[in-house]
Amino acid sequence: MIYEGHYTGEGLKIGIIVSRFNDLLTRELLEGALDCFKRHGVENIDIFKVPGAFEIPFVAKELAKKGRYDAILTLGAVVRGETYHFELVANEVAKGVAHINLTYEMPVIFGVITVDDEIQGLDRAGIKLNKGFEYALTTLEMANLNKEIKKIS
Repeated sequence: MIYEGHYTGEGLKIGIIVSRFNDLLTRELLEGALDCFKRHGVENIDIFKVPGAFEIPFVAKELAKKGRYDAILTLGAVVRGETYHFELVANEVAKGVAHINLTYEMPVIFGVITVDDEIQGLDRAGIKLNKGFEYALTTLEMANLNKEIKKIS
């Protein structure tokens, strides 16, 4: 038997966590994700805005604990600066989201872009493509795959 998720959003409840820091980029990621969800029939979406990417794992954990969502999508943008701060934030957010993804019984999708500068970020958040749309597709696929896995006895 082969199991895989599909892109139907009807009946799914999705939580989105989006960072306000680097709003020029995160706003575009959110718009791309919302466009994807709308096109695939998701009608039940809650959006949680956090100050920066570093705060994403805390809110993801709190939402996952509630068990109200079929999946959680995290959206943020970490832009390389002149200090080591970029690596610290990017690594810790990735580790935090990965830990929550493995701890709770729902998919938590890592949709945080890490880029060298805002131009590269704009390329990934809307000018050339919108990674928010792609992350939303992953969210749909994993939410539906998780539902299939839960049916296995």
